[in-house]
Amino acid sequence: MNKNTFLSWIEEGVISIPSFLFRYYKKIGLTDIECMVILHIYNFIEKGKEFPTIDEIAERMVLSTEHCSQTILTLIQRGYLEILKGQTEEGIYFEKYSLKPLWLKLINEHALHEQEDLQFQTNLEEGSLFTLFEQEFARALSPIECETLSMWIDNDHHSPALIKAALKEAVLSGRLNFRYIDRILFEWKKAGIKTVEQAQDQSRHFRNGQQKNRGQEKQKKTEAVPFYNWLES
Repeated sequence: MNKNTFLSWIEEGVISIPSFLFRYYKKIGLTDIECMVILHIYNFIEKGKEFPTIDEIAERMVLSTEHCSQTILTLIQRGYLEILKGQTEEGIYFEKYSLKPLWLKLINEHALHEQEDLQFQTNLEEGSLFTLFEQEFARALSPIECETLSMWIDNDHHSPALIKAALKEAVLSGRLNFRYIDRILFEWKKAGIKTVEQAQDQSRHFRNGQQKNRGQEKQKKTEAVPFYNWLES
């Protein structure tokens, strides 16, 4: 997601700040006390007081004024909090706290967390892919077959889902071998097919055309599932 969009959601209150902060504050390097000071500052800002005094913040906590002041100074120095200065239309100078640096750190951490989750899910899917192939082939894969499977993922950038779809196509066609599956993936890539839905649509379109051409033939009691000979395309 675009960082600016995420940031606007935070500032507009679309995202619940306490839960978002509690989830990541430790990972971005905040201590428990620093997190609570930030939450109190955030609460003051939400109520329209954008520059609460050190005493006002300390009164809400079991911190001395000196400890609270040092904590806020540390937050500013470490880039979690900043003080903005400005001037009103009436010419009155003011200062206010800004938590934008903190929001950006949280957004970056959230993006990293999502990326790690996605990578973890991808690893699971790739691992299950090898297991599925061994189940369909009813044997352990050879080193060359394992390398071929890895190349489909790493070099050809086929998704595990699309490789599973090609395996299914080979099973339905009665041509369960790596050369045939490789040809299916090659033809799909050449046709710009990137999703399982697109692959299924193409297979369905071919089979419907094949059945139409056989419309004049006598129907067999048990009709074999038609298949497309990808090796001869």
